Amino acid sequence: MTWLLSAGILFTFAAIAFVIYRWGNIRCIGVTPVRTFTFIAILFTSGLDVGLIMFPLTEFAGYANVAASPEYGFTNPLAIEFGFWAFLIWGFYFLTCFYFCVIEPRVKFFDIPLVKFINNIVIIGTCAFTAYLLLSNLPWYLPELGDGETIVGSFYLIVFMVIAAAVYSSTSIRYVRILSLASTWLFLGLIAMMWANAFLSADSSVGEFFTTFAMLGDYFGNIQHFVLPINDYHEFYLFWWFAWSIMIGQFTSRFVGGMKTYQVLLAMMVFPSIPIAIWFTVLYYYSANGLDTSGFYNLAMVIVGVTFVINSLDSLVRLYTDNLNLTIERLGKLKYVSFNLVLLCSLTLLFQLDFLQIQWVGAIALGLIFSCFGYIMMTQLQTVRAIERSPKENKIDFTKIELAN
Repeated sequence: MTWLLSAGILFTFAAIAFVIYRWGNIRCIGVTPVRTFTFIAILFTSGLDVGLIMFPLTEFAGYANVAASPEYGFTNPLAIEFGFWAFLIWGFYFLTCFYFCVIEPRVKFFDIPLVKFINNIVIIGTCAFTAYLLLSNLPWYLPELGDGETIVGSFYLIVFMVIAAAVYSSTSIRYVRILSLASTWLFLGLIAMMWANAFLSADSSVGEFFTTFAMLGDYFGNIQHFVLPINDYHEFYLFWWFAWSIMIGQFTSRFVGGMKTYQVLLAMMVFPSIPIAIWFTVLYYYSANGLDTSGFYNLAMVIVGVTFVINSLDSLVRLYTDNLNLTIERLGKLKYVSFNLVLLCSLTLLFQLDFLQIQWVGAIALGLIFSCFGYIMMTQLQTVRAIERSPKENKIDFTKIELAN
């Protein structure tokens, strides 16, 4: 499926360039616009999951082993980790966010019943994969509960409780803002705590942070290497990002609060990349210098990771239940919670059994993207050409917006 992924990446960046050229100065306004800081918080915490917290410490050594993986030899492990998670690939989210904010209300491709069904299969599958990532990484971060390798009953219980909390929080849109802001501040607090432990100790200095941080410059000097898949593992990451892209764009487009298109692009590529860069720099320093994170720091990372999972899942559960009209109003709270809990727990177990692969989900998402483009070219080209503004029914009135209060 490498050819499909490569075609999707090239199409995405070409589409971004066209969007900026054609609509770069129009104001993007979603159906529920919020203030910029809240939008960025929702974007950041909904657009990332537990992998941001739990993957890097397990991956740096692999990226450093150029004897086993010579394809990583063009730069350092910190730059590779950053390239897999930040900056350029957030353009995927920008494109879908812009599409759902400005274009989809006119063309309504995702209202086609078959398309809507397939899109929601992608959303549900990615939700379950997020829970599976938490489950599969808990043995490494909480070895005290097991042998450090095996998934034991306690880990299944933790993931079950996380899914239950996410499903319950999806019952009210107010929780989206609360969890987004809470996740943001918890993550910033985690960074500050681990940064202080690493660089304010007697054996280190603040200067070492800046020396390590400077290694990220290699990413921008070698950015062309990150456009197409470096190897199968990078391909896995890129499919994962595409699996998220449509649903994150659909969700975050609701909250764009009047920024111009080019400002949305900059906000989505730059603002999330800054804390990611600092976080990865701190973690890389721990890894490169053999600093111990067991015990308290691993527990702190698990807590923040769990918060990220809850925040991501509740947003996406609400999205697919709204799309499929499986709402609380229709089902009642008890049936709503029970249905989604059973569904997500079952699919999480299927990922655990290797019955499902996130690459398949990403490939389906790419199929939807190409199908949407074909649909526009064949049936909606004049409609899209005529677009000069966000849908006129979307207005900014912060005094009446629940999420901005």
